Amino acid sequence: MKGRIVEIFKAIVDEFIQTAEPVGSKALMTKYNLPYSSATIRNDMQLLEEMGYLEKTHTSSGRIPSTKGYQYYCENLLEDKLDKKITLALNSMLSNDTLELEEAIQESCNILAQMTNLATGALGPDSSLQRLEHIKLFPIDERSAVCVFITNTGHTETKNFRFDEDILINDIQKCTEILNSRLKDTLVDELPQKLKMIKPILESNLYRHEMLFSAFLGAFIKFASDNFYYSKTSNILYQPEYSDIERLKQLMEMLDDNNIWRKFGSGKSNQLAIRTSNGAELSWVDDFAIVKRTFKVSDNEEGQLMVVGPPRMDYGRIVSMLEYVTALIEKMYGRGGSNGKY
Repeated sequence: MKGRIVEIFKAIVDEFIQTAEPVGSKALMTKYNLPYSSATIRNDMQLLEEMGYLEKTHTSSGRIPSTKGYQYYCENLLEDKLDKKITLALNSMLSNDTLELEEAIQESCNILAQMTNLATGALGPDSSLQRLEHIKLFPIDERSAVCVFITNTGHTETKNFRFDEDILINDIQKCTEILNSRLKDTLVDELPQKLKMIKPILESNLYRHEMLFSAFLGAFIKFASDNFYYSKTSNILYQPEYSDIERLKQLMEMLDDNNIWRKFGSGKSNQLAIRTSNGAELSWVDDFAIVKRTFKVSDNEEGQLMVVGPPRMDYGRIVSMLEYVTALIEKMYGRGGSNGKY
């Protein structure tokens, strides 16, 4: 596309993003001050429809962008719309030296959800290639303790243990010593199976061995698999595209399924996808558009932030947000960063 037709197409997409209403030639002339006649605009809209960039709805004479149209728009017409509110919020939040990486990722996810009014998700660093370096177990009282797992990359996970019966301090100390001795350098994915193998040793050395074994087994399983977080799927409720109640129920059930978000993150569900020059990825699946950006915090650790909503989303603003957020996480928590552990 060239010249006038590109100008008209961009105005159509921008208008539909703002209003969620099919766009007609008169609205374009009035709002965007296009120096073309209504007939010329209508002819170009007809041509854009024939080219597959626009679609005509059954309920209106106006047009809306097609998935192909959104792809062209994002590849060729995307504008940087960095929001000062989010830069201030994130800089303030990530300047807190007490925040762990996982907390920073979750807070970033929440802020993105608030700023975009869309659903957001985060995949934290994959622990599958990391090895256990050390375990620290801190008793709080007779029935609770905080456990900290540290990997060879400096990654940490904190778990709260709550026991049904009193646990002796001596048992906690012995258990920690045994696990550090037997499980050091074990791949995180292999910790549950390795723990089962040393269960007889725990039984012969600990009075409350069963409760401690169960607590650590659950924590290891969660440590190996739980690197996912999502926020504000309920924002979908306020999008006019999903006004049909039955369809909305289906969408909400789908978005509340962790596996769906993991597929969004892996790209396995993508039917159509593009990548921006700064590394953001955009894809369109069924009734959704997904914008995501990967961040790296070490040679072996990376995560991902994503925004999910209707195809009619403000791509320029959302892409700019994600690129800024992930760059800030890399700066603060990556190798040499002020909050990093490398």
